[in-house]
Amino acid sequence: MIALAGYAAIFVALGAAVSIVVQGIRNSESGNKEALRRPVLIFAVATAAAFVILEIAVLTHDFSIAYVANNTSTTTPFIFLFAAAWAALEGSIVLWGLLLAVFTYLAWRSLSPQDGLGVLALAVMGAVSVFWFGLMATAANPFAVCTEVTNGFCSASTWWPFAASVAPLDGIGPNALLQNHILMAVHPPMLYVGFVGFTVPFSFAIAALWRRDSGRAWLDRTHRWSLVSWAFLALGILLGGWWSYEVLGWGGYWAWDPVENAALLPLLTATAFIHSAIVQRKRGMLQSWNFILVITTFALTIFGTFLTRSGVIASVHAFSQSMVGPWLLILLAVIVIGSLTLFAFRARDIAQAPRLDSLSSREGYILGNNLILTVFAFTVFFGTMFPVIVQAMSGDEVAVGRPFFDRAAIPLALLLLLVLGIGLVAPWRVASATVLWKRLRAAVATGLVGGAIAVGLGVDSVSVVLTIVLGIFVIAAVAVRFFEVSHKRPEGLMRGSAKVFRNDLGYWGGQVAHIGFALVAISLATTNGLAIHDTVALSPGETAVVDGYCIQYIDSFARTEPHRLVQGVSVAVMDESCSTTKTVLHPRLNTYERSPQPIGTPDVWTGLVDDVYIAIAGGSAERIELNVFIFPLQWLLWVGGFVVVAGGAIALGRRRTGGSREPDHAQDDARLADPEMRHV
Repeated sequence: MIALAGYAAIFVALGAAVSIVVQGIRNSESGNKEALRRPVLIFAVATAAAFVILEIAVLTHDFSIAYVANNTSTTTPFIFLFAAAWAALEGSIVLWGLLLAVFTYLAWRSLSPQDGLGVLALAVMGAVSVFWFGLMATAANPFAVCTEVTNGFCSASTWWPFAASVAPLDGIGPNALLQNHILMAVHPPMLYVGFVGFTVPFSFAIAALWRRDSGRAWLDRTHRWSLVSWAFLALGILLGGWWSYEVLGWGGYWAWDPVENAALLPLLTATAFIHSAIVQRKRGMLQSWNFILVITTFALTIFGTFLTRSGVIASVHAFSQSMVGPWLLILLAVIVIGSLTLFAFRARDIAQAPRLDSLSSREGYILGNNLILTVFAFTVFFGTMFPVIVQAMSGDEVAVGRPFFDRAAIPLALLLLLVLGIGLVAPWRVASATVLWKRLRAAVATGLVGGAIAVGLGVDSVSVVLTIVLGIFVIAAVAVRFFEVSHKRPEGLMRGSAKVFRNDLGYWGGQVAHIGFALVAISLATTNGLAIHDTVALSPGETAVVDGYCIQYIDSFARTEPHRLVQGVSVAVMDESCSTTKTVLHPRLNTYERSPQPIGTPDVWTGLVDDVYIAIAGGSAERIELNVFIFPLQWLLWVGGFVVVAGGAIALGRRRTGGSREPDHAQDDARLADPEMRHV
C-alpha cells in the first residue's frame, strides 16, 4: 500500500510539472500568474506527499520496499534512520524533487499578477522538474517492491506496486560512514538546497534570453535566490569538511576528492556571478558574461550530481553505479548545448554595454576577481576529469592528486586576496593611485605587521606568511573603510556605525563574507603549511611528546551499542612537561554488523591556538599506535566559514532601491573625502 501511494504521488507530481510547462508557455505573453496556481500547488503537495510517504516507509521498517530493505535496519538509530530517506541514491532524488517543488512554489509566490518573464521562468523550472520526476518514475524509483532476497539483501525488485513482495526479516542498514556522525543528517541537505536553488536564476536567465530581455530585470529578480543558494552551498561544503575532519580519521578536511571538487566548482562560478551581477546592476556592464556564468553554474550542479550518482569515479562520497548516470549525462548535454545555442542566437540582443573606463576601478577589480575564479574553476575541473578522460580513451589509470591542486590553488588564492583587498575599497569608473593608497595604507601596514609577527613566532613558510599578510590586509581594509564611513556620520561613531551597516546590508554583508574568506584563507595556510604529524606507539601509562604536547596512553575500553561495537582508548593531552592535563581524548574504532571493516573515529581537542587530533593507527590494547596531528588555527577555518555564510545571510537584507542605483557607502564617502573623485 505504501509503494502504491508513493508511486501515485510521483506520477501526480510528474503530471503537475508537465502542466506547469504547458501553462507557463501558454501564458508567457500575458504573464497570467493565476493560470499556474493549480499545477504549482498540486506539484508542491504531491511532492511533499512522496517524501512523507518514503519517510513513513523508512521509519516503520517496511522492508517490502527495496530502498528501505537495502538502506536501513531495525537497529539504526533514529536520527540516521530518518536521514536514510535521502542517504542513498533514490531517496536523495526524492529530496532533490522536494526542494525543487519548494523553490518552484516560492518563485511562483514572488511573481506579480502580470509577469511574462516570471511565468516563462516557471515553465523552465517545470521542464527541469519533469526530468527529475520522470527519473523517479523510471530509473530511480524509491518505491520499487522487493521481489527477491539473497542473504538478507533485496537482490531483485519491480516498479509494479501490485507485485507479490518479499520482505527480509531485517534490513542491511546504512553504509557505516553514514551512521557514524550527526553531520551526515545535515551536510547533504545543505548541499542539495544550494544545488537545487540555482535552478531559479538559471530559469530566469533562460526566460530572459528567450524573450530578448537585455536589461537587468532577471538579475534583480534572482538576486536573493542566488544569495540563498550560494550561502547554503557554502554551508554544505563547510559542514562536509567538518564531517570529514571529525569522522574519517585521516587527519584532514579536504582531500581534493572528485566529488568534493564537483561541489566546489559551482560555488566558484556562483561567487563570480554574484560579483559580476553587481557590475551589471551598477554600470550596465558584463551582461553577456552574467548569462554565461549562471548557465555554467547550473550546469556544474548537474555535473556534480552526475559524478556522484554515475559510478564513473570512486569516492567515499559517491553512490554506487546505476542507470541514473546516463540520464544525468543526457540532461547535462541538453542544458549545455541548448542554453549556449539560445545564448548564441540572442547574443546581439544582449551584448550592448558601456565600455570599461579603467582597469583600475571597482568594476575592473571585480572583473579580475571573475577571471581568477574562472581560471580556478577550470583548473579544478581539468584536474578532476583528466583521469576519467584518460581512462575512457586509453584504459590507463592516472591520478591527479593533491600536489597538483595545491600548486594551482595557492598562487590563485594569494592573487584573489590581493585583488579583493584592493577592489573592495576602489571607487567605480576610475581609481587613481593616490585614492587607492590613501584608502589602503593603513591596511597594508597592518598586514605587514601581521606578517612580521608570524615570522617572529617562527613561521618560515613563504606561502603561509604571504597568506597571513594578505588575509590581515583584507580584514583591515574592510575595518578601516567601515570606520571611516561611520566616523563621518553626524550621529557619532557608535550610532553612526550601526546606521551605516543597517542602511546598506547588501554591501556590508558582502564585506563580512570577505572577512570570513580571509579567515578561511589564513586557516587553510596554517593547517596545511604548519601542521605536525607523528605516529607514536605507547603501552598503558607511557608518554610521548609531539610538538610541545605530552600524549599519555591511559587505558582501553570497549562497549556494545545497538548498531555497532565501539573499541577505543583513553589518551591524556598534557603540557610539554607532562605535569598538567589539558583534556582526555577517546579515539575509537566502530565496527558495524554488515561492515566488517572498522571505521576509525578520531577525537579532537581545540585549544586557543592548536587542534590536537588523535586517531588510532593500529596495534593492540597492550601497545597502541596513534596518529597525532597538531593543526595550528584549525578553529579559524570553522569560524571563518560560518562568517562567510553569515555575510551571505546579512546581504539578503539589503534595501530594495528604485531606479538603477546600487547603494554604495564607500563610493558616496569617496565623493566627500576626495575632491578629485567628486565627478565619479
